[in-house]
Amino acid sequence: MARALLLGGAICAAIPGVLLAQGGQAPYRVVESGQGYGRLQQAIDAIGGGAGTIEIAPGLHPDCAVQEAGTISYPSATPGAAVFDGVTCEGKAALVLRGRAASISGIVFQNMRVPDFNGAGIRLERGNLTVAQSWFRDSEQGILTGGDPAGQIVIDKSTFTRLGTCEGGGGCAHSIYIGDYGYLRVTRSRFEQGRGGHYVKSRSTRVDIASSSFDDTRGRGTNYMIDLPAGSTGQILNNWFVQGRDKENYSAFIAVGAEDRFHPSDNLQISGNDARLAPGVDRNTTFVADWSGDRLAIGQNTLGPGLKRFEKR
Repeated sequence: MARALLLGGAICAAIPGVLLAQGGQAPYRVVESGQGYGRLQQAIDAIGGGAGTIEIAPGLHPDCAVQEAGTISYPSATPGAAVFDGVTCEGKAALVLRGRAASISGIVFQNMRVPDFNGAGIRLERGNLTVAQSWFRDSEQGILTGGDPAGQIVIDKSTFTRLGTCEGGGGCAHSIYIGDYGYLRVTRSRFEQGRGGHYVKSRSTRVDIASSSFDDTRGRGTNYMIDLPAGSTGQILNNWFVQGRDKENYSAFIAVGAEDRFHPSDNLQISGNDARLAPGVDRNTTFVADWSGDRLAIGQNTLGPGLKRFEKR
């Protein structure tokens, strides 16, 4: 018996071993060959260690997959209409990535939960990653990575909503957690309504976080907006920050080197940002808190009442 899942008028039929998208077509198509597949893992395996593009049909996808090799792009055929919902592989994520590179575009990831409270839309274990115009919501984490000092991560025009948790015994989950990567770039993205942990936590050597918004007005039990716990160079420019009322830790908006000094932070540029407390919130806090002892380059930022520009810890 097939089970039909209705999403905005589109029907996704779940048959043992096969998923059918709207119109009865296979939901995953390898663009180079034109071949359709009923499971994402089948399409990934068909590309193997080569390079290819898997176009994902509109609809609700109760599916997950692991990329072991190769360079693969995963575009939604209609941006925002392909939704991966609540199914994880290896107890980790909807997409577990450890190939050479992956590129994700126009996909929604939602309701990812696993026993260790680290359920993510994307789990990156090595290789490069590009994410564009995607939405991560209502999960324990949006993007979680291991370490790859030679690798780079680029995130653009994406939204992170109702993510993070401190329920697990192993520490908090976050909207984004980046391990010891070489480079992280986040641009034109939105972080909102966090449910614990930090909005962006990164141990990467270099960061570029620019032209993004961090709206904590409706956050619950959240911590820093940006946490660089091992130190980092690069820049944090032209972002918009609002700290909400319900905080587990409201002592700073941006934290540098709070856990160790694995990377230098000399000349980390922080300027052009607008930071303030949400309406009705009356407290004193710090925009940038620094544990690294390095020479940060803190330029002109617009700070609302109650915010101290900088504090050494």
